[in-house]
Amino acid sequence: MSKKIVILGAGESGTGAALLAKAKGFEVFVSDQGTIKENYKRELEVLKIPFEEGVHTADRILAADLIIKSPGIPDKAEVIRQAKAKSIEVIDELEFGFRHLTGKVIAITGTNGKTTTTLLTFHLLKAAGFNVALAGNVGESLARKVATAAHDWYVIEISSFQLDGTTTFRPEIGILTNITPDHLDRYEYKLENYVNSKFRLVSSMTAQNKFIYYKDDAIVGAEISKRTVAPIKVPVSLTDYTCPIHFDGTKMVFQFGADVFMLSQAETTLKGPHNLINTMAAVSAVYLAGASVSSIKAGLSTFKNAPHRLETIAIIDGVEFVNDSKATNVDSVVYALGSYTQPLIWIAGGIDKGNDYSLIKQDVQQKVKTLICLGKDNQKLKTFFEHVVPEIKETQTVKELVRLAMESARKGDVVLLSPACASFDLFKNYEDRGNQFRDAVLELKKELETT
Repeated sequence: MSKKIVILGAGESGTGAALLAKAKGFEVFVSDQGTIKENYKRELEVLKIPFEEGVHTADRILAADLIIKSPGIPDKAEVIRQAKAKSIEVIDELEFGFRHLTGKVIAITGTNGKTTTTLLTFHLLKAAGFNVALAGNVGESLARKVATAAHDWYVIEISSFQLDGTTTFRPEIGILTNITPDHLDRYEYKLENYVNSKFRLVSSMTAQNKFIYYKDDAIVGAEISKRTVAPIKVPVSLTDYTCPIHFDGTKMVFQFGADVFMLSQAETTLKGPHNLINTMAAVSAVYLAGASVSSIKAGLSTFKNAPHRLETIAIIDGVEFVNDSKATNVDSVVYALGSYTQPLIWIAGGIDKGNDYSLIKQDVQQKVKTLICLGKDNQKLKTFFEHVVPEIKETQTVKELVRLAMESARKGDVVLLSPACASFDLFKNYEDRGNQFRDAVLELKKELETT
């Protein structure tokens, strides 16, 4: 009699787990309390995987031998409590995928920078000729990747929510970019709970594995000093020249035993000090995985980052328009402001998540000539920066926004959309905000070039 597996949630994570469970010969049932998207529903129907939507049928769920939950479902959900009370094992799709893969894993987590680091790591391995898959929060679920093909390496972007549901997950190489307070509503508003979640990355790692982390980060640095971390530690630093992986003010320096090589940021396609951290972490991981320095250098020159992350949209009459819509918190804006020396027209606003703007006050004072507020309620932004920025404008439409920016800009300036806020007041999500900004900039460029 085959093992009964119930999967809670039928998004990319849940559907991927269902495909893998079916491929492994388990008896599978999928339950989603919401509405299942048509593309996922079709996949389940084609494979004759039974499912329900709009409800969780407790009797059927609690008859499972194993429950795989989507990461968005918290442990305090009633159905999870009931399952644990019956001693039914509950894991995440990430854990399930890991239990069935045969290759090695490079896992990347962190509050900021993990997507860029993940994409760069994957790109460099692929450019070096590795048989590698991209999975997790960027791309398809790990379970789907494992179900559909075998790979030597899996590069996975992992959120704290996904790590919460792991027990044996053990990457060959783990990367922790940084930790700043985020998602605290999920963690009883206790920072230590969120920190513990991130450090689940290394909980099953051994002395044969490698752990790459950003040493200068205040929380990460403090935690490393007081925790027992089994894997080989590979610290990355922007300030500590004694660190084997560091930035010396001009070049990124990589020292692995007797092997030493250097790279300048000009050899990459990424800007800003935060991308020095991301690049040093990714390059270290790829080198430790066995890629040559020459292949790494070649790959760095051809990398294209995901959209909405310091993405240059266009240059209009010498003014550069940059889409950093993914910057939904102040910590991300710190990195964005630090990436430019030119005068800035800064676009910010949306739904404030308790932002502390004092963190960027000095940079804004030194670099920003105009602040354009884009949101339904801009009062907090306007009040804080009233005597910091020479000019403040506001709007609730992207079309007007780019025209206001162009009016304030001069040749050599940068118009930077880096909102520091969530987007849901005026947009579906940060992608929608960034896409509307891109469209408006390109429309303005076309208009000005044809007049």
